[in-house]
Amino acid sequence: MPGRRNQYFLFISVLIILVIDIFLVRLDLRNFKKGLTFTMLDIGQGDALLIESPTGTQIMFDAGPERKVLGPLARVMSPFDKTIDAIVITNPDADHIGGFLDVLKNYKVNYAFEPGTLNDSKIFQSLKAEVRNKKIPDILAEKGMRLDIGGGAVINILFPDRDVRTWATNDGSVVAKLSYGGTSIMLTGDATMETEKIVLSEYSKEALASDILKVAHHGSHTSTSEDFVKSVSPAYALISDGRNNKYGHPHKETLNTLTSLGIKIFRTDLLGTIIMRSDGKHETFSFHR
Repeated sequence: MPGRRNQYFLFISVLIILVIDIFLVRLDLRNFKKGLTFTMLDIGQGDALLIESPTGTQIMFDAGPERKVLGPLARVMSPFDKTIDAIVITNPDADHIGGFLDVLKNYKVNYAFEPGTLNDSKIFQSLKAEVRNKKIPDILAEKGMRLDIGGGAVINILFPDRDVRTWATNDGSVVAKLSYGGTSIMLTGDATMETEKIVLSEYSKEALASDILKVAHHGSHTSTSEDFVKSVSPAYALISDGRNNKYGHPHKETLNTLTSLGIKIFRTDLLGTIIMRSDGKHETFSFHR
């Protein structure tokens, strides 16, 4: 009996040491993590993007439809991390905001940004009420706004440049550029070709040039004009879309535009969650289902 008891206590001691070691390694990795991480979550038909700066600031651009985001989000965030610094609503349609209701129930959110476009849907009204109830500052995203998210990473809001309350939700979508060192990502929400024309008229090619294009509106032919893509001149195009979705996204016209310009395309319906990491000089991609 004493021998078995000693073996049992030895096993428990080794197990505790192993757990502590794993915990300390996780803390060590979090404390010394460097670089920018950009994640396009696989939430089906919709948009959900998580940005984490070199200093750990986390910003979510959209959260997909209801009851889709928490699983993919938990797979890329630490289980001990229950805070998201800010959320950005690029437009108030359900496939972009439904998941924010789930996020607000499970994470502390410090700020909310939105373009000002309106939607009469129950989901949008519920989200606005939840933001008010939690006393989260609700900020209008406007051209010229610069969000310093730490470690040299910044998000510049390019559009809206005017009051878009009466606009169609996609036309008034937030357009922004994320930059970190030599890495930049054009974030387009569901911006249409009409929105792209406005952005093209207000910014030079140098200002728009980005390594990565988050393709607007899940690859719909109503977005991603050739002129806009040429100005952004990305090496990579990322498309968030659901498998066998009823809209036929991404549309052939959009894929043809991108491939004709030699741009490498990554799609969530084919690859799952897409993770880009940058040290400010080089980008690496990984994919997870």
